[in-house]
Amino acid sequence: MTKIDPATSALVLVDLQERIVALPTTPYSGEDVVANALRLRTAFREAGAPVVIVKVSRPDNPPGNDLVFDAQDDKIVTKYTIGGFAGTDLDEFLRGKGVKTVYFGGIATEFGVESTLRAASDHGYDTVAVSDAMTALSDISHENAITKIFPRLGTVLTTAEVLA
Repeated sequence: MTKIDPATSALVLVDLQERIVALPTTPYSGEDVVANALRLRTAFREAGAPVVIVKVSRPDNPPGNDLVFDAQDDKIVTKYTIGGFAGTDLDEFLRGKGVKTVYFGGIATEFGVESTLRAASDHGYDTVAVSDAMTALSDISHENAITKIFPRLGTVLTTAEVLA
């Protein structure tokens, strides 16, 4: 188990927007993921660690792009690709805060979350995938990411393990 050091850790939540949270996901519902993400966000904020909300923007800007919660004073990063690093200031922001370890949640495990987590690893960050604060479009995609991919790039924990 890892200890959250608020001086060097950040929480990154990916694509928790109305239309994405409403997708048919598995193994967790969008509502369950949002509930765990908000529990994590509260803990990180109370510890004084940065929280980053990554949201996707598309050229056709379909309805439902609003976040499902108030970002308050969390950092918002708008991405135009699958991952949260390409063409954004995410890396600059995290380095500016002295972050070394990034905790991840969001939808979908196999798209925005995985792409952003892989890029974080490529940028030299330690990564923690919070397995029940993310969900996928198929069981096999989520299971593969949680059991095969994320453990090779960092640590996999549950929300309860992170909060403990």
